[in-house]
Amino acid sequence: MGFLDGKVALVTGGNRGIGRGVVEALAGEGAQVALTARKADAAAAAAREVGRGALGVACDVRSQASVEALFREVERAAGGVDILVNNAGIGIFAPVADLAPDDWRAVIETNLNGVFYCCHAAIPIMRKRGGGYIFNVSSLAGRNAFPSAAAYNASKFGLNGFSEALMQEVRYDGIRVSYLMPGSVATEFGRGSDAKAGWALTPADVAAVVIDLLRSPARALYSRVEMRPSQPPRKG
Repeated sequence: MGFLDGKVALVTGGNRGIGRGVVEALAGEGAQVALTARKADAAAAAAREVGRGALGVACDVRSQASVEALFREVERAAGGVDILVNNAGIGIFAPVADLAPDDWRAVIETNLNGVFYCCHAAIPIMRKRGGGYIFNVSSLAGRNAFPSAAAYNASKFGLNGFSEALMQEVRYDGIRVSYLMPGSVATEFGRGSDAKAGWALTPADVAAVVIDLLRSPARALYSRVEMRPSQPPRKG
């Protein structure tokens, strides 16, 4: 039993990394959780490992048709969506002159278009259910640009602006929107992940913020949360 009993949560990219941590935290608080991965076998395996009736669904968030099919399946299986965590994301890092146009499109379509498709599908469902909560997983790279990350930076800067506008659009529907901006997280994502062990944030740290925000009074809206390791390696 938990404070999310009776709620349905959908986490994109929920088979590993930050998404997996969020899935396990939500399920642990009683939510019925649906998670996605791009491949059906990866989604199904993660759902089995999480247990608690978790549903694994294949979805490529770059495809509007795939996202629409995802929401139809979650509505069919669970009745709707109360919590949406837009976590699916990729990073491809290269100087602009060397970045393949297909790689640019892959990053923008996953990290930005995919969030739009999911929110576009979720909002009418949440309105019918009397409200909900949307979490968009951004990054400190959405305010701090760095070389060889133009596509990733652009996607996260754009996601932050999208989230701010969305928050203002749906707040009077009882739908809260928060975007999370973690710094270094010890996952397989990005570069140098092995070297992050011991000092970086963990998926559980990000998941704890999601749970804390869900517990917060409905009158309160924490629209942006920046997260940093408390003691990163010293520079110099």
